[in-house]
Amino acid sequence: MFKKILIANRGEIALRVICACKELGIRTVAIYSEADRNSLPVRFADEAICIGPPQLALSYLNIPAVISAAEIANVEAVHPGYGLLAENANFAEVCETSGIKFIGPRPEVTRLMGEKEKARAAMKQAGVPILPGSDGIIASDAEAVEWARQVGFPVIVKASAGGGGRGMRIVRTEEELPALFKAAQAEAAGAFGNGDLYMEKYVEHPRHIEFQVLADEHGNVVSLGERECSIQRRHQKLLEESPSTVVTPELRDQIGAVLCKSLAAIGYSNAGTIEFLMDQDRRLHFIEMNTRIQVEHPVTEMVTDVDLVKSQIMIAAGAHMRDVLQGPIVHRGHAIECRINAEHPEKFTPSAGKITAFHPPGGTGVRVDTAAYAEGVIPPYYDSLIAKLIVRGKDRSEAVSRMARALEMFIVEGVYTTIPLHRKILADEDFRAGKIDTGFIERFLKKNGKPA
Repeated sequence: MFKKILIANRGEIALRVICACKELGIRTVAIYSEADRNSLPVRFADEAICIGPPQLALSYLNIPAVISAAEIANVEAVHPGYGLLAENANFAEVCETSGIKFIGPRPEVTRLMGEKEKARAAMKQAGVPILPGSDGIIASDAEAVEWARQVGFPVIVKASAGGGGRGMRIVRTEEELPALFKAAQAEAAGAFGNGDLYMEKYVEHPRHIEFQVLADEHGNVVSLGERECSIQRRHQKLLEESPSTVVTPELRDQIGAVLCKSLAAIGYSNAGTIEFLMDQDRRLHFIEMNTRIQVEHPVTEMVTDVDLVKSQIMIAAGAHMRDVLQGPIVHRGHAIECRINAEHPEKFTPSAGKITAFHPPGGTGVRVDTAAYAEGVIPPYYDSLIAKLIVRGKDRSEAVSRMARALEMFIVEGVYTTIPLHRKILADEDFRAGKIDTGFIERFLKKNGKPA
């Protein structure tokens, strides 16, 4: 096992990794920007190193600064968390070259899965169901028209290097395709430094389903089941749950078996999430893979009792899957996670500032992952996530009631938060009945007289 790990991240995920390391008896090194000097990860890590000013490019995304901190602290491994450098194959490569273990898949596998059209091709070859679409990158808007005619409208063009909805456009007619293609290309180039686009058939009113996997470095891959992530606004997830109300045990086993086989074939290791769209015939279609721990990983932990972050560390240290899991995976009950963001609950505008009061809820089956505290500051430079509120119940009905109760008891003052929005979602009849898809929030906001 490692003796010392550097955490190349900030906020609640950095604190989450520190907790896992403490339970494994591993010393931790936190890195921080000047804006995070008073953060809880800095307080609770064994060591902390300032790597630059608040701006991401000069601190958390500054690979030389992160590697220098790792070398100064003489760590054996780096945990990247999620976001920032977590899916940066170049960073993983530099870690490897520097003799530091990157807690994640090998750089070439990260690179393969990060180039969306190549990942799509690899999954298709392995037998994972995918949507009809282009064979690789589309060179021009004229070529895009040809592919759209083959695929059939509506289609969606996506950034090969993209994520979070950027570089993505839904196209319903041939006439609007050239302009939308060029707009997506320009947005992708600006956001990712790569304007490459590919095309897929657009699924109307899909559900967003993702599967959590773990893979050791000895060729063993296991699936821990699915999460339902359909409650999202502009491709940004707001609420997740596990299991999905529409995935049958037979479909869960079938997709899990195909994923285990395909990921073993490409030499995948560590934690990963495979994302699918489910059409109205309840068929799953692969869209992308995230080669890291997910924000919503706690809902899987709650229903399987598997600590995914500790599993990541153990796998990176060379542990065999049987020693990581110590028994079969058993799903119990139902879990829901609400992302509590520092945003206006109706305008969705960021709300940086000082938290004047902070009281997280507790009680049976309630978990709060956060690095926030009273008198702490939400900086304007980073993601707006304040906390993740997770509950587990014996079934979905109990989990929904427990989440509603927990949201009511969650006090955050000094900044706006999305708690009021979540309370309304939990009270919505369609949500309670499980009648959800990726268009739920748009319909919900219109129904409540709010802009989508």
